[in-house]
Amino acid sequence: MSAPIHPQNVIALVWDFDKTLIPGFMQDPIFSEYGIDAAQFWREVNALPTHYKRLGVNVILDNSYLNHLITYVAHGLMPNLTNARLRELGARIVFYPGLPDFFAHLQKELSHVPDADRFELRLEHYIVSAGLREMIEGSAIRPYVEDIWASEFIEAPAQPGFDTDATLDLDVNAQATPLFPFGGISQIAVAYDNTSKTRALFEINKGSNKNSAIDVNATMRREDRRVPFENMIYIADGPSDVPAFSVVRINKGTTFAVYDDNLPQSLEQADSLRREGRVDHFGPADYRLESSTARWLSLRVRQIAGAIIEQRREALKKNVGAAPKHL
Repeated sequence: MSAPIHPQNVIALVWDFDKTLIPGFMQDPIFSEYGIDAAQFWREVNALPTHYKRLGVNVILDNSYLNHLITYVAHGLMPNLTNARLRELGARIVFYPGLPDFFAHLQKELSHVPDADRFELRLEHYIVSAGLREMIEGSAIRPYVEDIWASEFIEAPAQPGFDTDATLDLDVNAQATPLFPFGGISQIAVAYDNTSKTRALFEINKGSNKNSAIDVNATMRREDRRVPFENMIYIADGPSDVPAFSVVRINKGTTFAVYDDNLPQSLEQADSLRREGRVDHFGPADYRLESSTARWLSLRVRQIAGAIIEQRREALKKNVGAAPKHL
């Protein structure tokens, strides 16, 4: 039998973003910067499927807001909203109590597990969101995160013939055009919705995010996968994360729902997810060390680490023979 591709020594915590790590939506700093009525913007977004349906066009609500942001830019309501500007605005994102320090704390928790260093165990944080990658990149959480899956924009699309005409240099910077006289983002590069987020889980599982030679759709033995699902914890806030919850649960991983302590309906929603078997546990979106959420996630990290170490010890017993002794 061939040797496994990966040592499977990684514990991965995969986080949703809006209403999981932050109280509201990450786009709020954009609306504040440009004086946009956030309630009106989201009301318009929610009305888009019905509006376009009357025109015989079907749109997906999950990422319709991306096109609507571009529309606001094109109409001069968010002039020169570039990727660089999105990253700058990401610095204004306010996180739930205890963040981002809790991410670093979990790293310390792992280091305190006996034999964790000996068996070279690692803990990695990932963010998988239908939000905006550039804003997450600019936020306070970024230094603690291994990788991010989120929606992205193009500012200056490649012109027709750019690949054969050397005079048509690909300009990555935003510039005014007849269609976009105010500059800024003008096309969607990639969009994540609540179903496509599951692809990111398999990329983490198989290690294709670390090794481009591994196709996420390729067949792979369980023992070859970089992060087995049982070494993964998925943390999110609501029903929109059910596809991701399901993938992790079916594959024997851990799922955790958070709720906003200030919103009674948020607690009811998290409890409903538990009763339906979607999540293993739930707690308040409070990541201070004394909170029940911080304590439970810390406990689960230690438990997963203990299981990995026990598997390693058993493998040593099975595969390493006894040393010769004097007769």
